[in-house]
Amino acid sequence: MKNLILACALAVSACHYNAYSQNKPVQVVVVLIDLTTIADDKVMVSVIPPKFTTNEIIYNIPKIIPGTYAVDDYGKFIENFKAFDKKGAALMVTKMGDNSWKILNTKRVAKITYQVNDTFDNESSHDIFSPAGSNIEAGKNILLNTHAFVGYFSDGKDLRYEVKISHPATLWGATSMTDGDASETNDIFETDRYAELVENPILYAKPDYTTFNINGMEILIAVYSPNGLHTAESITPNMKTMMTAQKNFLGKFNSTKKYSVLIYLSDVNKENDAHGFGALEHPTSTTVVMPEAMPAEELAAQLKDVVSHEFFHIVTPLSIHSKEIQFFDYNAPKMSEHLWLYEGVTEYFANLFQVNQGLISEAEFYTRMAGKIANANAMNDTMPFTTMSSNVLTQPYKDQYLNVYEKGALIGMCLDILIREKSSGQRGILDLMQKLSNEYGVQKPFDDAALFSKITELTYPEVGQFLATYVAGETPIPYDTFFAKMGVTKINVQVPGNVFLKDKTPYISVNQETKEIYVLPGVPLNTFYTELGIKGGDIIMALNEVSYTLDNIYDLIMTSQSWKNDDPVTVKVKRDGKEIILKGKIKLPLEDQTSYKATETTSNKLKEAWLKG
Repeated sequence: MKNLILACALAVSACHYNAYSQNKPVQVVVVLIDLTTIADDKVMVSVIPPKFTTNEIIYNIPKIIPGTYAVDDYGKFIENFKAFDKKGAALMVTKMGDNSWKILNTKRVAKITYQVNDTFDNESSHDIFSPAGSNIEAGKNILLNTHAFVGYFSDGKDLRYEVKISHPATLWGATSMTDGDASETNDIFETDRYAELVENPILYAKPDYTTFNINGMEILIAVYSPNGLHTAESITPNMKTMMTAQKNFLGKFNSTKKYSVLIYLSDVNKENDAHGFGALEHPTSTTVVMPEAMPAEELAAQLKDVVSHEFFHIVTPLSIHSKEIQFFDYNAPKMSEHLWLYEGVTEYFANLFQVNQGLISEAEFYTRMAGKIANANAMNDTMPFTTMSSNVLTQPYKDQYLNVYEKGALIGMCLDILIREKSSGQRGILDLMQKLSNEYGVQKPFDDAALFSKITELTYPEVGQFLATYVAGETPIPYDTFFAKMGVTKINVQVPGNVFLKDKTPYISVNQETKEIYVLPGVPLNTFYTELGIKGGDIIMALNEVSYTLDNIYDLIMTSQSWKNDDPVTVKVKRDGKEIILKGKIKLPLEDQTSYKATETTSNKLKEAWLKG
């Protein structure tokens, strides 16, 4: 069947026109992806180009994609790139750098073929963020981030795409795209241009998914769990609660009718599986990679924070973005100045909606913001955020990128507070985002240099002054001053610490020869160890009857994240060659931390409008 499809496609390759818009011919790039004959974790891709009139064409695989802010060179994972004429004769191909191939005799080109290698197998050799990467396991799973499999012709990013994927009947492709083929072994996806294809990942695996509807938006939750430790059914209730709260928080925003959450759970005990955890946003979907060993409760907590952040990208940059994003250049990108908007405001919303909708307490919200202040202060707090954003692909700005989730979110918070103060609580930053969306929208980008003046026009002069001073300028933000506007002041609190690590000093280590986990001798131990009677030099053999060694130490660390004070625990240790069983209750170490608390009742109405309005 696969060969029949290929033969039919070649038969019409001389034209490749579809009837579209009152029979007006539209050029189409046809892509054939074969998931049925995977060899050595490599997938064969065939590209049938439209009819070109130039003497040469250049085919490109992205160097960088939107949302990653890093050079990844996906072309390095392309092998055996070839071009053929209608008779199957090979044409001359010249490789141009890591990500581009030039083909001469353009009018003779009937087909391009190449193999795609996955990124998960050798993550130690590159820096591609796992959710932006690819996995290929024949008959089990293909994480098909489309940018890693399909490229574009220079000056041809606006061509329509028709992607035909043949796959085993046992694998189902989860995606926000609509499959135009009803068969169990073939899928057809069509997009109006390359950028739309790139924004639609597909997760092929044994069907494990749920669907539900929230205020007119269809939600798909798809899960790949290699050892069956988690399922879409078990994950969905918390996801539905969270996403319902998000939709309630957003109110008028409804940028998409379908949204997919594709969850890949990695077996961290395998060297050739993903080890970069997090998510990558798209306008109508999110690709998530998390460790499968994570306990259900901790996984739910992580998904709540990670997926909520990605979901809020339907506000920005989907509905509000600059020309640099609208006309993104995948191989010679120009970055926007406004990462504080795309990532920072998004991260702020991911925290604000939780206190707004009662998913976390007011105290927890303040603790989170205090943590972001501490993290932001540890970075370069005088580097103008706009300068960092526009130069984020190069040093020294690249090293400051993570600050978009720290100071970027705090910029969003301070803007929210300032707008609430000036409007007597009637409006906030969500209102500003709605106005910006109305002004611009999905198809109308803004000029980078004009955004601050537009925001000032829609709000207050003080907002424009804030942006010039603290976002485009070098002045650190006086966070306490902004908290004080809401009657909130700084306090000291004690929070549960990490059982196995304090600051950057570990309490445990591993014997590389025996793979045994042992408690470091000569290190003052925290309450977890002292309450149970664990001593320096003890070998930790098992906790709660689960054996641990170097091979699954990550499982132990992940499990500890869900521990609570006074949970019963049994620990088997080896001391001086003898096995000892220690029983007791978990006592988590407490660490001092700065937070904030509402102390001025005169500002209570304004504070409530900020957090609950």
